[in-house]
Amino acid sequence: MSSNIKTSPTIFVIFGGTGDLASRKLAPALYNLFLDGWMPSQFSIIGTGRTPLSDEQFRENLLNDINQFSRSGKAVAEKWAEFSQNIYYQVSDIKNADTYKEFGKRIDKHNADWKTKANVIYYLAVSPNFFPIIASNISKAKLADDPKTTRIVIEKPFGHDLATAKELNKLLSGIFDECQIYRIDHYLGKETVQNIMAFRFANSILEPIWNRNYIEHVQISVTEQLGVEERGDYYDGAGALRDMIQNHLLQLLCFVAMETPISFNADEVRNRKVDVLRAMRRFTPEDVRLSAVRGQYGKGWMQGKEVPGYREEPKVNPDSNTETFAAIKFFVDNWRWHGVPFYMRTGKRMHQSASVISIQFKDVPHFVFPASATESWQQNRLVISIQPEMSIRLQVQAKRPGLDMVLNTVDMVFDYKGTYDNQAPEAYETLLLDTMLGDQTLFMRGDQVEEAWELLMPILETWESKKSLNFPNYSADSWGPEIAEALIARDGYHWFSLPSNNKKK
Repeated sequence: MSSNIKTSPTIFVIFGGTGDLASRKLAPALYNLFLDGWMPSQFSIIGTGRTPLSDEQFRENLLNDINQFSRSGKAVAEKWAEFSQNIYYQVSDIKNADTYKEFGKRIDKHNADWKTKANVIYYLAVSPNFFPIIASNISKAKLADDPKTTRIVIEKPFGHDLATAKELNKLLSGIFDECQIYRIDHYLGKETVQNIMAFRFANSILEPIWNRNYIEHVQISVTEQLGVEERGDYYDGAGALRDMIQNHLLQLLCFVAMETPISFNADEVRNRKVDVLRAMRRFTPEDVRLSAVRGQYGKGWMQGKEVPGYREEPKVNPDSNTETFAAIKFFVDNWRWHGVPFYMRTGKRMHQSASVISIQFKDVPHFVFPASATESWQQNRLVISIQPEMSIRLQVQAKRPGLDMVLNTVDMVFDYKGTYDNQAPEAYETLLLDTMLGDQTLFMRGDQVEEAWELLMPILETWESKKSLNFPNYSADSWGPEIAEALIARDGYHWFSLPSNNKKK
């Protein structure tokens, strides 16, 4: 694949250049963009870190990372030689303002060599507590004065709660214009997530039925087989609500529930997403009790291997009250969605790793078929599978072949692998390219982040103020605590999940 869109000369300054995110995601993504012809002819990647390394040592480390983690496989020597000549390393102490003067010198040298003013992207692949320090030092060194060419990319979590999110937004907006701030959520770069908008707004047959008159309920489910692994110190201060629902899952809900934008302009799309968050019903303490469920995994067996419970994981408080599972019922109180429940669940050490959106339509108003024909009757359902498979499935009723009238559920399937030959780009490739192009459509705006926090604060405050007495309350390799099933069963529904082979029959 080659690019028809031309990117401007760009300098990437990656804070945390020797860290896990840079190794597993950023370096492979930039290399694949280069292979596919999306990188500008003039670019530079400057990694930073405390470890003393030469340019050659840093390049060798990134080559090993790309060989291990790139979707395109091991690097071809000729292509790597061409790509790697644009990679540099600067040992630095990000707390020391003098470090940033060296970045300025490197940027000035590239501009002089290229005879142009390049775009500069500061990527903060570091712990959140360093975000304010780095942003402030960039400002002190006068490295963010031109809003047309300077951008800063910030990873989640964006704040720990509403107050800290507002504080960080205030700090950043005092240094950068909103058009320079790219709050990244890698879920939004996934192909199937982007395809929700294409599927909804490019097909006229969907709009008449995409509302409370035809849709009974919506489920958004992101489950993981993995535990917290080595992230216990971070996760024990976060939990499922902060780590997944405040960003990833609420973003998916916004894509499903948003009104049609006037155009594909970034702010127009983000306006419509903010509208959804503002329309979502706020929680009272009683609502939290009835509509929000939390859980924590205990020990068990996963794929024939015994695994520890959450409280036995490294760097986790042995008396931790942190939830590793959360399920919530939301309502969007506007004309389109009034009365339609949106169910959300996410958890670790679950039976299956999958990200699925299930939209269940209301039943037909009158059955014309005999009871014998409808033993396996199911309501129509639209299933958007984000991972592990990427597909969109519409489940409908059809007659089974034979002389008698028997109805079965069949799938009308759009499957990426079966439809397209080329490999889908990784999420970070999409988002890094958008950053180079100055397209903020798939990035969160400051007001959107704050609205999401405001929505969840009553739940967070209730859970943190009242210790759960039954943790752990679900075992590894299960579907979560029993009370999560009760949450949705009270309304007459059940959680939808893909069969374990991730294929619909």
